Amino acid sequence: MEVLLAKTAGFCFGVKRAVDTVYEYVGKGKVYTFGPIVHNEEVVKDLTNRGVQIIEREEELEALDEGTVIIRAHGVERRIYGHIQKKSLNLVDATCPFVKKIHNIVDKDSEAGRQIVIVGDREHPEVKGIYDRCHSTPIVLETLEEAQNLELSKDCTISLVAQTTFNYKKFNSIVEIFQEKGYNITVYNTICNATEERQREAASIAGQVDAMIVIGGRNSSNTQKLYDISKKECENTYYIQTLVDLDLAAFESVGRVGITAGASTPNQIIKEVHGSMAEDFGTMFEASLAEENRISNGKIVKGTVIDVKEDEIILNINYKADGVITKNEFSNDANISLKDKVQIGEEIEAKVIKTNDGDGQVLLSVKRVAAEKANEKLEEAYNNEEVLKGVVTQVLDGGLSVTVDEARVFIPASLVSDTYEKDLNKYKDQEIEFKITEFNPRKRRVIGNRKMLIEAQKKAAKDALFARIHVGDTVEGKVKNVTDFGAFIDLGGADGLLHISEMSWGRVENPRKLFNVGDTVKALIKDIQGEKIALSLKFEETNPWLTAAEKYSIGSVVTGRVARMTDFGAFVELEPGVDALLHVSQITKEHIDKPSSVLSINQEVQVKVVDFKLDERKISLSMKVLIPDEDDVPAEE
Repeated sequence: MEVLLAKTAGFCFGVKRAVDTVYEYVGKGKVYTFGPIVHNEEVVKDLTNRGVQIIEREEELEALDEGTVIIRAHGVERRIYGHIQKKSLNLVDATCPFVKKIHNIVDKDSEAGRQIVIVGDREHPEVKGIYDRCHSTPIVLETLEEAQNLELSKDCTISLVAQTTFNYKKFNSIVEIFQEKGYNITVYNTICNATEERQREAASIAGQVDAMIVIGGRNSSNTQKLYDISKKECENTYYIQTLVDLDLAAFESVGRVGITAGASTPNQIIKEVHGSMAEDFGTMFEASLAEENRISNGKIVKGTVIDVKEDEIILNINYKADGVITKNEFSNDANISLKDKVQIGEEIEAKVIKTNDGDGQVLLSVKRVAAEKANEKLEEAYNNEEVLKGVVTQVLDGGLSVTVDEARVFIPASLVSDTYEKDLNKYKDQEIEFKITEFNPRKRRVIGNRKMLIEAQKKAAKDALFARIHVGDTVEGKVKNVTDFGAFIDLGGADGLLHISEMSWGRVENPRKLFNVGDTVKALIKDIQGEKIALSLKFEETNPWLTAAEKYSIGSVVTGRVARMTDFGAFVELEPGVDALLHVSQITKEHIDKPSSVLSINQEVQVKVVDFKLDERKISLSMKVLIPDEDDVPAEE
């Protein structure tokens, strides 16, 4: 089988830019996207698993108090920007530059009084964003019929734009309708160049193949258009989202297959589909030919060794011709010596590969018999859901080829681990564990899954952890990640968040100055909410307020550090966790408007405790009372 993969398949510039932008912000506080960043469930699912939240409605946006909001590649209505800015959230605009170009066109032309006509899907978020940029009401057209039925004044001037992923041929047909009607029209070809090229290439490939595969999300407008275009050229066109949707039975008698993908389809998924096709079809044995007497291709025979050479074994198989087993068909190990492995007179079971190898002998394979037995082992493991071990013998574009005895199992890249693996080469020649999740020898499709074992192990560890921990327990873990707002501690099954406010009884400016990845930390479980664990280093026995009444009784003169200031006073840190208020009126005997007129941050000051309220944890200080009155100062003689 020949497989034709479209060169333009996969992420376009705008989508890659948007997706990369979101991944850059993962782990940097709370991250939101307004709507799915792209129309691909696999991408959105991976980002969601990494903590990125999707906001669908403006009401959700209004409820946010902090975080980063990323505008999706399709763009959004103008008012959404205003909501984000009003809430003082961090705004990151990942709108595709080609979509931005359309925004600028309709903004300028509509302000000049031109009638804007948008060709595209009126329910698509990109079209809604373009619509909102117009200063007057635009017209949205989806079909040729709508264009034919549209009646406008001959005097009006029209600017016509298109959704970036609209069908190129259909757009040209709509333009022709407007021109035939004699309208005063300016046409802006805003269909993305990548979209045009992808659609042309899909049509070209579909016209050359027996079957066509189109990969993309079900909600992807540009993928649906690729499917429609391909379907016109090739009746056997299949729309799939991932490798799981691919039924190779439909391709058994197919000579040429074409593959293309929408602009929001990750390269990883394309590689998995392409790699699976190559794995399943590229290594198929020759089809069985008509039987010649009792010897036929694929038949298992037994024979007696009559000669052993350096590179082949000769068998008497009770046939008009002898059987030959080459070194390559005896073992995958090129370094073995056949004379050390086989003795004359020994009986060997082998599979017929060719009834005539060109020299009149029957070409046999021991290795393929072992492969069939291994396949039986795989089927049994599949039925019993057993865990298997195998060696990674090949790293393919779309995953790993694993050998179990002499049988091969394909593990797609998405099923190798529970996190995205950028480089699979580290698994080469490694023995790994996995389960068989799909077994269909008729279609030569055996799919392994290592991800589910990792997830099961992590779930077991998580369940065990939550079964034994309670609020108030002291636990030990290792620092997994440090952010501006806290540190994530791996507790062996789940992560706990040590928030910056819980790192010390005093104030912490930067968690990275206290913790490094890999540090061992003992912490107190402050709260458990579902699967969220809140940690604290504020152990009650270290609470500085336990001894504050003795240290800071009324009348005591103490030294402290100016920690922060307001217009009404300065807060003085007497020790970490114990702050006291030095009111502006208690700083000096002269009137001052602000504490900063006299004091500075981190300045050490001597003060007197003038009030102490343990229940409220409030201490009031005075510098003024320590300043002697002028009458008390001895006069100079």
